[in-house]
Amino acid sequence: MENFANYFDHTVLAAATTPEELKRVCDEAIKHGFCSVAVNTGMVALCAEYLKGSGVKVDAAVGFPLGITTVACKLFEAEDAIRNGAGEVDYVVNVGKVKCGDLAYIKDEMEQIVALCKRYGVLSKVIFENCYLTDDEKIALCRIASEVKPDFIKTSTGFGKGGATVEDVRLMRQHVSSDVKVKAAGGVKTLDTCLAMIEAGAERIGCSASISILNDYQNR
Repeated sequence: MENFANYFDHTVLAAATTPEELKRVCDEAIKHGFCSVAVNTGMVALCAEYLKGSGVKVDAAVGFPLGITTVACKLFEAEDAIRNGAGEVDYVVNVGKVKCGDLAYIKDEMEQIVALCKRYGVLSKVIFENCYLTDDEKIALCRIASEVKPDFIKTSTGFGKGGATVEDVRLMRQHVSSDVKVKAAGGVKTLDTCLAMIEAGAERIGCSASISILNDYQNR
């Protein structure tokens, strides 16, 4: 149970999240032993306060959910989140740059953000937002990640027109180097879906249904 619970980034990313709701989610993460609580950067400091001493990390969502802020903005936001207590950073690639084939921009952005995270000893995750990408574009991002070495590549924000799919997880696992892990996020609501993602190669799951999935796992 402990090993399974550690797959989860327990998420609370809605715009209307209150401090009370954040506290509830943090308490849940501590109780169940989830890996992290994923929050928008404006709530990182409070989240870090709630999780202090628990071993559960704060996971900051940067450039979220659209990914179209400048590299400088993403770097500032990531560093601000880290200084406020984030132990992990999930940033969204500039999807428009991917769509127009400007992969040099994507690589430079990834290099700078990953280097910042490594400097602070913080895990980095790159969100592809696969629902807007062709398979060739996903593979191109995997090749860049294989060179740059973020800790994870991630399927989705959960705020796009589609979320994680088993096919995408399998594709990403197949085309990224073995030292880069895959995170599935967006629409993972059931135990069967979660287990299918893990079987396809996901080593982290981002979702808000973590507790019901964990309970189903225990019952099964």
